[in-house]
Amino acid sequence: MARRRLLLLLKPFDIYQLGQSNGISPITNSQVFRYLDNRRKVHKDAINFCQDVLRKKSTVTWEPILRTNLSQPIRNFDLVVTVGGDGTLLQASHLLDDSIPVLGVNSDPTQIEEVEEFSNEFDANRSTGYLCAATVQNFEQVLDDILAGQKVPSKLSRISISVNSQLLSTYALNDILIAHPCPATVSRFSFRIRRDGESCSPLVNCRSSGLRVSTAAGSTAAMLSAGGFAMPVLSEDLQYMVREPISPGATIGLMHGMIKSDQSMKASWFSKKGLIYVDGSHVFHPIQHGDTIEMSSKAPVLKVFLPQHLLTVNKEHVNGECKYL
Repeated sequence: MARRRLLLLLKPFDIYQLGQSNGISPITNSQVFRYLDNRRKVHKDAINFCQDVLRKKSTVTWEPILRTNLSQPIRNFDLVVTVGGDGTLLQASHLLDDSIPVLGVNSDPTQIEEVEEFSNEFDANRSTGYLCAATVQNFEQVLDDILAGQKVPSKLSRISISVNSQLLSTYALNDILIAHPCPATVSRFSFRIRRDGESCSPLVNCRSSGLRVSTAAGSTAAMLSAGGFAMPVLSEDLQYMVREPISPGATIGLMHGMIKSDQSMKASWFSKKGLIYVDGSHVFHPIQHGDTIEMSSKAPVLKVFLPQHLLTVNKEHVNGECKYL
C-alpha cells in the first residue's frame, strides 16, 4: 500500500494562556482559572493522542504545524487533519483547493454536565466542532476507515467573492459579512440577484448594519442566530440576510432570501469605507464607495469528512423534499 502524506494542523496552546504575559488581565475567579487551565490541558492531551496514533501508522507520513505558522496554500498532501475546533478547520479551508480532503478533530468538546454546573457563574461551553467528524474517542477508527477507503468526503459549497470583477483568493466556507468597520455606523448599499448576467430580482436599496451571506454549512452559525434557518449541509444554494434594516418599507420581503446555485448576488457599496469579513473577523478585504461585490456558490468545493449525524439530517431533508423558502 502506498504511503499517504498527512498534514496535522494544530490549534496553538497559547489560546488558553492566562495572566499578564499575553495582555490579558489576571483571572481572580478560581473556578474560571481551573476551567481554562483544564481546556488547555484537554487540548494538549488531544494533540498528543493524535500524534501517538499517527506514529503507529506505517502507511502514513505526517507533518505537524501550528495554524499560526501556516500562511501558504496547502499542497502535496493526501489528507489534512485539523486538531482544534471549527475555527481551525475554517482556517485550513482558506488554504485548500478542491483536491485535498480535510478531517476535523474536536480537541475540546463541550461537556453538558459542566455547562449546567457553572451556569450561574460563567459560560462553560467549549468547542462546538459542528464540522468535526472525530474526537479522541473515535479518531483512530475514523482515520483507519479513511485510509482504507471506507469513508468518502462530502463536498461542501463555498462562496466565491469578486470585488470590481477581481476574484478574491479566499473562499468562504461559513459566511461573509459586508459592513462598515465601525459597527455603530450605518452601511449603505444596494443589491440584486442575477442569473446568466441578467437581473432576476428588483434592485434593493439598503441602510442597515450590513449584509450577511452564508453557505449551507454556515447556515447554523451567525445566520441562524440572526433569525435565518438551517439548510441541508450539502445544499449548493446560499442564504442572505440584511442585518437590522432601517425602514425597509415595501422591500421588507427582500431583506432575507436565497441565492440559488445558478444565481449570483451583485451588491454596490455606497459608504465611504467598508470591509468584507470572510468566515469571522480574522480574514477581511477593504472596500470603498462605488465598489461592486459579486457573490455566488460558483467556487471550488471543499472536501470534508463530516459527522454521520449531519449526513443523516441532510438525507432526511432530501428525501423529505425540504422546502426552506
